[in-house]
Amino acid sequence: MVVSKNKGAVYKAVRDVDIGPNSREVYLRANVKAPRMAGVLVKVFAWFLEAPIFGAILVYILKRNNLIHKLVSFAELEEPPVFVPSQPFEDVKEQEVKYIESDLPPHQQVQQAIECLPPLSEDASKHQKLSFHRWTILDYSRAYSSGETTPRLVAEQFIAAVQESCDPQLDMSFFINYNTGDILKQATESTLRYERGEPISVLDGVPIAIKDEIDCIPYPTTGGTTWLHKLRACTNDAYCVQRLRSCGAILVGKTNMHELGAGTSGINPHYGATRNPYNTSKVTGGSSSGSAAVVSAGLCPVALGVDGGGSVRMPAALCGVVGFKPTFGCVSHSGVLPLNWTVGMVGILASTVEDAFIVYAAISGKTSSHQSSTLSPKACFPLLKSTNFTSNIKLAKYGEWFNDCSDDIKVCCSLALDKLHEHYGWETVEVTIPDIETMRLAHYLTIGSECTTSLSSLLQNVNIEELGWDTRVAFRVYGSFNSVEYLNAQRIRSRTMQFHEKIFEKADVIVTPTTGATAYSIMNDALKTGELDYINGAAFVRFQIAGNFLGLPAVTVPIGYDRLGLPIGLQFIGRHWSEPKLIRISHALQALFISDYKKPEVYYDLLKKKK
Repeated sequence: MVVSKNKGAVYKAVRDVDIGPNSREVYLRANVKAPRMAGVLVKVFAWFLEAPIFGAILVYILKRNNLIHKLVSFAELEEPPVFVPSQPFEDVKEQEVKYIESDLPPHQQVQQAIECLPPLSEDASKHQKLSFHRWTILDYSRAYSSGETTPRLVAEQFIAAVQESCDPQLDMSFFINYNTGDILKQATESTLRYERGEPISVLDGVPIAIKDEIDCIPYPTTGGTTWLHKLRACTNDAYCVQRLRSCGAILVGKTNMHELGAGTSGINPHYGATRNPYNTSKVTGGSSSGSAAVVSAGLCPVALGVDGGGSVRMPAALCGVVGFKPTFGCVSHSGVLPLNWTVGMVGILASTVEDAFIVYAAISGKTSSHQSSTLSPKACFPLLKSTNFTSNIKLAKYGEWFNDCSDDIKVCCSLALDKLHEHYGWETVEVTIPDIETMRLAHYLTIGSECTTSLSSLLQNVNIEELGWDTRVAFRVYGSFNSVEYLNAQRIRSRTMQFHEKIFEKADVIVTPTTGATAYSIMNDALKTGELDYINGAAFVRFQIAGNFLGLPAVTVPIGYDRLGLPIGLQFIGRHWSEPKLIRISHALQALFISDYKKPEVYYDLLKKKK
């Protein structure tokens, strides 16, 4: 990878780096040198960091000991910077896809997606054979259309379930804000549409939750803080929320999140620690913690999150649901908190791959008012109703990276690859992906710099005491990054983009475990202060960073459980604009494992018939 130097690493030019299976490039494991801190300890640490002179020295030591200085700050490399990970759309002729015009109204795009799915009768018969399955969008639509239940009745059950989840015995902390009056109003309007036989789309009446990083009226957007909504008013829906609302979806509230997205546990000292439905003593992961948990617990078949560093895929995997992050620029960022500009992306947490696909169809599309949506003039959807799963799929696997996880995850994910080969004949191609740890640190530097810059004017008007202690530590480190370090990080982005482009010449997707560890325990000392646990955090984000730093689409699908019954996910990372293939591949993977899915400890059946 590099030749050592006293100050910083000297990187070989991309053209001189071997990405083959026998490469001499060394896999560098995460070198996290920071003990877990919470309670009084994290307070003392924050005070030290914020001290004028001693704090600067301490930050310098942290950056040096965790190799930020060596691998990023003082690195020498020849690649020019790439500031935005966007790529022009390539109209690659895919098999088993349906081409549509990308400027169709959302409800028409949803209908186009429905026409790509298996017939409803086939879908229903599959569910009857499963020991457990979460209700899907089509289940809700079918129940409403048949008169088995109504959106109003479902909304009433939803409200009762959320209230039960807030009971001190459970204290799930799913939501930061929900409004029963608004929920019932939407549900009543949807019920009337079904009574008239005029539902807008299959999303009509379906409960969907929104991460509290995304604008959705009538709620304030807090970003997991107690102050942000006082300085930044929410006056309209985010563009992605507008599209869901226009399809008739019931927007049921704003889900909990790690404060300002500045952590991976989902523990929020202001609104509570979101608890994992599979084991309420465990974390959900973050920062889209509440969105993952409400889908896992059956409160919604789908929720929206924002993925800046695995913040959709990570909690999805830890909570046993599907997490899908599209290509950078595919979904408009208008109305999303500008916590970062070049790594964040609206993502989808869903019961199934099909549900993620339907919502992807609804929220993806151009908007003339916001340039961050760069969807091509033509869009294509995968034909999931086809039974002819492509047999010549090649999965790129970097063995040393793939195996850098817990034993349970390694065994589970390896068996999944064997099963894919056995059932579909898919081939695993061994590769080397250089500079993975360097990319993680460059991403950390990028997201931290962008976050502090975007919020700097607001933070000037905020008492530091209003931030959680773990967030104060994070922002003290973020604020230490300078322009040279940021530029070097973007040069590393350019370099790693080129490596991944070479790998996609050899394979269709990159395959990894989604996380390096399963959910860990929530400790009482973290509930009021938050916690610093960078070792577990590094394990959670280990396989996430390329999707954000390089703008690549990625999806995680549940494939099993560890010895404690905690979920494990397998991740596919695709080339830019490869959503149809990525959805199709993940759908094929899901088909092999969905019969083994287990019911969480905390689960609410909103379509259950009342006796």
